[in-house]
Amino acid sequence: MSDIRFDGQVVIVTGAGGGLGRSHALEFARRGAKVVVNDLGGSVDGSGGSSAAADAVVAEIKAAGGEAMADGASVANDSGVAAMVERTMAAWGRIDVLICNAGILRDKSFSKMELADFTAVMDVHLLGTVKPLKAVWEIMRTQNYGRVVVTTSSSGLYGNFGQSNYGAAKLALVGLMNTLRLEGAKNDIRINAISPVAATRMTENLMPKEMLEKLAPEYVTPGVVYLASKDGPNGSILTAGAGVFSISNIYETEGVNLGTSVSAETVRDQWRQIADPTGAEAYVGGHGQTQKFLRKLAE
Repeated sequence: MSDIRFDGQVVIVTGAGGGLGRSHALEFARRGAKVVVNDLGGSVDGSGGSSAAADAVVAEIKAAGGEAMADGASVANDSGVAAMVERTMAAWGRIDVLICNAGILRDKSFSKMELADFTAVMDVHLLGTVKPLKAVWEIMRTQNYGRVVVTTSSSGLYGNFGQSNYGAAKLALVGLMNTLRLEGAKNDIRINAISPVAATRMTENLMPKEMLEKLAPEYVTPGVVYLASKDGPNGSILTAGAGVFSISNIYETEGVNLGTSVSAETVRDQWRQIADPTGAEAYVGGHGQTQKFLRKLAE
């Protein structure tokens, strides 16, 4: 099979000044894409800002013979996102791929977390994905082509102590993906999620050095590139780290019809059967669950 290429395509990568985003941007450029390197240049908690990181990545791409532009907009800022998309369209006339990677951390246990810390993380991870996506959606619909990769996390899929804000935002992105993969299908807009395990400034204090060395961002990027390719899937959650790749799904058990006179005690007494994983299924849309309930009623 031929190599995956992005010649003639325009790719926006948010949070691309370092870590995963930088790795993604460099690889898309190496494969022929024109790349918008978006990065606010703030600290891990979202404070501050500088164009230096995005400019450095653009310089790397240009030094290698690629084409790129830097953008310092916050993904949570409406006017900044709009300006980024306008600049991109003015320069290159289309947007084919959006990689939503920007993020911040404000970790604390829920009892100690201020609401401002919860809101800030939701703004960057959730709305900071929604706003760029909304800004490019009609462009992709008009083109009848688009590829989007959102960044989820094991903290959202499975939970992690001290990350209620981050986990809530990351699982919300899966819900966003599940609906947009249906809405975008007729215009060949495909959206997937990457759940990375990688050594970045957001994880450098969480793991020993020898482990961090095995979790270079470059080991995640091949999965992102495939998800964003012409023949990539639609609606997949790809987990990736250290060269290991797997798929995460939300499954629902077959369950049991307890009748309309059911009580809380009946639910308690039948819990083992309700939770029995035999025949569990990953639905491709909410209608799958509805059809199952109708089938159980018919039985």
